[in-house]
Amino acid sequence: MKELVLSLPTFGFIVSTRAALGVGIGLIAAENLPANSRRLIGAALVTIGAATTVPAAISVVKSLRRSRRRSPASVEQDERLVGATRFPRKGDDVF
Repeated sequence: MKELVLSLPTFGFIVSTRAALGVGIGLIAAENLPANSRRLIGAALVTIGAATTVPAAISVVKSLRRSRRRSPASVEQDERLVGATRFPRKGDDVF
């Protein structure tokens, strides 16, 4: 499983865009408000949610790229061992 680390403002932005989109779709589908205002508010929220999806996706992709560049702190690479082979262990010659 991949681990994605987002800053709090980025996470809040992504959550709010998804919430605006969901509330907009819910308002369009609901029948509690008068039809005219319900459609207007719902369409505005859906438009805002859809328009902010692109920047949210870009920020997630940038976060993924940043996390790939960083190697875990517990793993270090010794340049002297790159390309080295291991010594044979007991039982390697038995098939």
